[in-house]
Amino acid sequence: MNLSLATLTRALILASLIGTPLAAQSDEGNPLSWNDVPRSGQQPEGVSYTFDLQAEVDGVPLTPRSGFPADHNWSVTKQTLHGGMQEGVQLIEVDNGAIRFTIIPTRGMSIYNVVSGDLELGWQSPVKQMVHPHHIDLNDHGGLGWLAGFNELMVRCGVAFAGHPGEDDGKMLTLHGRIGNIPAHDVSIAVDSKPPYRIRVRGKVSERMFKFSQFDLWTEVSTVPGSHSIQINDVLVNRSDYAQEYQIIYHTNFGRPLLEQGAQFVAPVKTLAPFDAYAAKDLPTYATYLGPTPNYGEQVYCATLFSDAVGQTAVMLKNAAGQQGAGIQYATGTLPYFTLWKNTDTESDGYVTGLEPGTGYPYNRSVERGEGRVPKLAAGQHVRFALDIEVLQDRSAVERFQQQIKKLQGNRQPAVSETPPRTETEEPSQSNQ
Repeated sequence: MNLSLATLTRALILASLIGTPLAAQSDEGNPLSWNDVPRSGQQPEGVSYTFDLQAEVDGVPLTPRSGFPADHNWSVTKQTLHGGMQEGVQLIEVDNGAIRFTIIPTRGMSIYNVVSGDLELGWQSPVKQMVHPHHIDLNDHGGLGWLAGFNELMVRCGVAFAGHPGEDDGKMLTLHGRIGNIPAHDVSIAVDSKPPYRIRVRGKVSERMFKFSQFDLWTEVSTVPGSHSIQINDVLVNRSDYAQEYQIIYHTNFGRPLLEQGAQFVAPVKTLAPFDAYAAKDLPTYATYLGPTPNYGEQVYCATLFSDAVGQTAVMLKNAAGQQGAGIQYATGTLPYFTLWKNTDTESDGYVTGLEPGTGYPYNRSVERGEGRVPKLAAGQHVRFALDIEVLQDRSAVERFQQQIKKLQGNRQPAVSETPPRTETEEPSQSNQ
């Protein structure tokens, strides 16, 4: 699907709009405000003006106001899709002058793609429309209904539960939870008035159910004009008077042109194990990829990664020639586990790989709890998640990022186990990881 809005020519100058200071955006009585969401070093600079996306006109881009640097060429555009199962789905396209990316507020603030020139980060799913959650039955096919809308570059899995469908404590849990199929509310744009003039897309996603979960996810996706990366800052809040278990996996997916015969996954691996017996048979070649392969199925690997002194780590997918790639950096303090999902099936059926930081691995929550990988959030408390996605548009960018990973690895060798990191016997998976 071509989502480019380049043909839209009308501009709405920010100077003609009334901005609202960030502090005014916090909920009454809420201990959090949008100032609290960005990580250290990414807080708003100057007077940040916010704009309610529901009040903006479809197809009319917000562009730099007077007073911004003359070379700034960014825009933010809202669009509502029509027809078929995507009727009513809202998109936000941000063009920072070097890259453009599309956020889907209707689908839990997922990120559809990131584009830099002729390099697009994302994948060609058999699901061609951006399916409205109204049309998703998570219980379909024995709890695999999540797959009926799966086509994003990055979708969050969680937050009350994530991973494989199945029973846990007598309750049926569906694949990868609900958060990716819950429309966001309080969606807004904020632009800093001082360098580096960060552009911020914000929204809240509430996963609440009487007697079970009371979570609010505050999410901000931002970028600096002229840069080749986006930053994701999420804060998960437990609104219950009781401690609650939570799980989250940042399911980040890549297909062509990066994924191809001979493409490589690069990471500072500390521990590595296959998800199941099917993955174990190809453990020695886990970091390289085949071309489209009929009946490949999927192979999954479970890892922990080395990080730097402040808990940051980095992973990369690069093409076979090492001329282009995608890098992910994230904080391991709250995302201590990493899953590599390899689904090099045919082009038509989904040729894709997933690089997935998470609070655990994608086993059913009952298995994860037994292995000590299901954290709890105390009543009224919150937890932060932070990750960056960078377009590595040429060989020098790939080599720079790879050197960063090599520095994290150092001379240390990964501890490789042929035994899956779980105590429960499972058949090889037929569902998405």
